[in-house]
Amino acid sequence: MFKNLREDVACILERDPAARSKLEVLTCYPGLHAIMVHRLAHRLWTAHFYWLGRFTAHLSRMLTGIEIHPGAKIGRRVFIDHGFGVVIGETAEIGDDCTIYQGVTLGGTRLYKGAKRHPTLGKGVVVGAGAQVLGGFLVGDGARIGSNAVVTKPVPAHATAVGNPARVIEKESEDQAESSVPAVLNAAYAVDPSAADPLNKVLNALITHVARQDARISSLCQSLEAMGSNTQDASPPLDSQKLTKIVDE
Repeated sequence: MFKNLREDVACILERDPAARSKLEVLTCYPGLHAIMVHRLAHRLWTAHFYWLGRFTAHLSRMLTGIEIHPGAKIGRRVFIDHGFGVVIGETAEIGDDCTIYQGVTLGGTRLYKGAKRHPTLGKGVVVGAGAQVLGGFLVGDGARIGSNAVVTKPVPAHATAVGNPARVIEKESEDQAESSVPAVLNAAYAVDPSAADPLNKVLNALITHVARQDARISSLCQSLEAMGSNTQDASPPLDSQKLTKIVDE
């Protein structure tokens, strides 16, 4: 228990520049308190003390503003930053070193009891503020979910998903992912200013393609006009008698 607590405090000091001391983290971070109480509630839940586990989680929700079902599985060094309004469902699973910001929902879209209804987050996932991850699918290791994104489909490892419905805007190679692990862990709100929107990329490509087509069509028209003028110059002129005969015929 104390080993996990030391790891949780250390990860908060590493990821949050506002954290100044261990005492401040221990006393003033509701995300840490919610994780600590959840570990107790989860032990009660797995020991089949269902009501007591739910009641413990309810007390934690009243004190921290973070709702974590006691059946949810949470790994080590998970940091819930600010945390107010976070909801984590019963069958959700959160891997090690994940970061979750305020207003996030790890919810379900199915109403069947006993089914996997809530998402599984791999290791090192960052979920931005207000994001809704809904469904029993996998968000791969090192993935980033942008703020206010609505994710209803699996997200590949080391990819970034934004929008409503969420779409993948970039996916790092394995070499890039390995070299950028610290950046992923510390990516505030899963925002990367250097990331380009795929719609902008498509629009820019279409504009460039149309401009090239216009230039080619203009060049072809000029060539045809030049060929026509050359043909007219090369043909012999018709006299008036021959022209009158052609018209009569």
